[in-house]
Amino acid sequence: MPADHDASAQTSLDMIIARKETSIDVVNVRQFIYNGREEWRRKEKIVEIVSKDPVFDKSKREWMTRTEKYTRGLRMTNRIHELEQLLGWSKQDATIATSLLDDPLPISLHVTAFEPVFLLQASQELLDKYAGVIASRGIFGCYLQTELGHGSNVAALETTASYIPQTKEFEIHSPTLTSNKWWIGALGKTATHGVVQAQLILPGGVDMGPHLFFVQLRSLDTHELLPGIIAGDIGPKSFHGFAATDNGFARFFHVRIPKEHMLSKFAQVTDDGKYVQPPHAKISYGGMLYIRSGMVTTAGWVTAKAVVIAIRYATVRRQGARGPDGLEKRIITYPSLYIRLLPILARAYVFISLGRALSQSFQIMVQRLSGGDTSLLAEMHATTSGLKILCTTSSVQDVENARRSMGGHGYSAFSGVGRLYADVIPSVTYEGENFVLDQQVVRAALKAFHSLFGTEGKGRPSPSTIRGLTASSYYLRLLSSPSKEPPFLEDGDGSKSSWNDFETLILLLEWRAALLVHEMAQTAHDPDTTLFQRVSRGTTEAFVGRRVGEMINDFRKNSELQESDVAVLSRLYLLYLQTTIESALADFLSFGLLRIRNPFRVRASRDPTRGLRLAIARNCLSLVPEAVGLTDALGFSDWELDSTLGMYDGNVYQALWDKAQTEPLNDKEIPDAYEESIKPMLTRGQQKLTERKWETKL
Repeated sequence: MPADHDASAQTSLDMIIARKETSIDVVNVRQFIYNGREEWRRKEKIVEIVSKDPVFDKSKREWMTRTEKYTRGLRMTNRIHELEQLLGWSKQDATIATSLLDDPLPISLHVTAFEPVFLLQASQELLDKYAGVIASRGIFGCYLQTELGHGSNVAALETTASYIPQTKEFEIHSPTLTSNKWWIGALGKTATHGVVQAQLILPGGVDMGPHLFFVQLRSLDTHELLPGIIAGDIGPKSFHGFAATDNGFARFFHVRIPKEHMLSKFAQVTDDGKYVQPPHAKISYGGMLYIRSGMVTTAGWVTAKAVVIAIRYATVRRQGARGPDGLEKRIITYPSLYIRLLPILARAYVFISLGRALSQSFQIMVQRLSGGDTSLLAEMHATTSGLKILCTTSSVQDVENARRSMGGHGYSAFSGVGRLYADVIPSVTYEGENFVLDQQVVRAALKAFHSLFGTEGKGRPSPSTIRGLTASSYYLRLLSSPSKEPPFLEDGDGSKSSWNDFETLILLLEWRAALLVHEMAQTAHDPDTTLFQRVSRGTTEAFVGRRVGEMINDFRKNSELQESDVAVLSRLYLLYLQTTIESALADFLSFGLLRIRNPFRVRASRDPTRGLRLAIARNCLSLVPEAVGLTDALGFSDWELDSTLGMYDGNVYQALWDKAQTEPLNDKEIPDAYEESIKPMLTRGQQKLTERKWETKL
């Protein structure tokens, strides 16, 4: 290395060079990601406003106490509402502004759980009275489902809502310690009202199962809890995550609410205590489906933040072997590094696109539900369950892998990735613990299988039945005829290789799903220990694979994208399919799906997976020069990332140094602990040494 070389100055130069290497038009791809130029401009303007407002300053938050973070969170929420009025923001503008705040806030639960559940399930009478004040944030809400003793098993919740026909009221009661509502976001100190999930008890003790009830929790004048209610915060969470959110507990002691406060758009109770059945047994799941559909988008953007930081750092970090210029190589050029990061980038892009499509599908379902049409409910339930599992599991793993790729500096809080991990890790648990939720996905898959092939699995469906398959079970068409068989695969380079043909890869994913479900149907009486998880993941990845094919076709038709943009995006989405198959090779080998025409042709290897792995390696290598451009297209500002290692200009070492100087421990050269602890220990140790020397002389 040259003696006068400045490694810190080199980082900015490396970032400039990397941006020149990309072949994509960052502006075009960014508009594609944000669903159009107008949506991107709207977000950009809001970022400019919020990032310059001192209320949203992030420089001190790493040293705040939990109470200070909670208070700051509400201060930011209040400021968003002030700006909404001052600047004439639309509801969508305010939603974007709130989403930019990377601290999970109590208001998030109002927006993502309480409000949509209320709007979807409440009677017209209740909507007329409260919908306006909920929308204007005249009241703050939460969604009280999980209890101290029960989470995913909603049917076993213990909180009761007993109907009293004499007074036309429901009595909300927590009969046991384990019936305390627990983990409820915004319940601890913030929410004034809540939607409570409770067992509906009719006169005579008839239990009708869990239903939803609108309950006021706190006074709108003093914010004190109403009589008969005990509530508070459950305490700090692991990794100090969700610090600004007051996840809370609540216990109800015979709290009376008007009969009209049952969310009775579908299921109802008459004045004399008779039950009116809803049009669909699981229609009350609509709110939960909304939350799960939003989690797909969130997983995509959280993953995107982590991988943007990691790729930018890897682009300017030099370590190890030296190149012809005498400088150490940039770590992004090492296969062991880019093989970890580029598939994460691919998943971020796919999940963001998938989340947008899922939200659109949910809105269509809601429109139909409002007219009494429940035909899309079962499909949406199966789809959102599988995607919630897949996307949250992947996001947790990807954020941690992105952090680890940055070595020691990745462990610094200033990298910003540890904070992302702390907030994303509970997503595998809330709204359905993923391993438990696997069972719902499997049940939906088996139901589709048996409706197609009969209870014995030997029936032959008609062509019209096959054409009527939903998107989540479309893979089952492959089992409809004995003449159908998995494709033969061609190893080789470039377009000649089956591993570079996205339609072949999608077909392989569908064959795996079909055979896994068939295996489940045949061995349901004695399944192996991982079959539920493999069926759940396999069927969901087949669904996503088909959607990825549609995405590739869509942006190939997109007139706003240049040919080079399409080529790079196609390779990125192809990488998603390739690595999805690689991660499940045990299934593909178990079912004999890797049918290579010339199995020993690739360098005389006997490994049938080698062609796939070579295709992944070559695809990744071709994407390395595009990595910075693809991360820039995700549109994050430095304020949004709040990361010393993910700086747009690449000046990571200076940023890390500057941030370290703000550590409060550095305010004094000699810490307060010196007199209290350090000095006594040093003195004691020195005295012992002196005593030993004296004893030796004696």
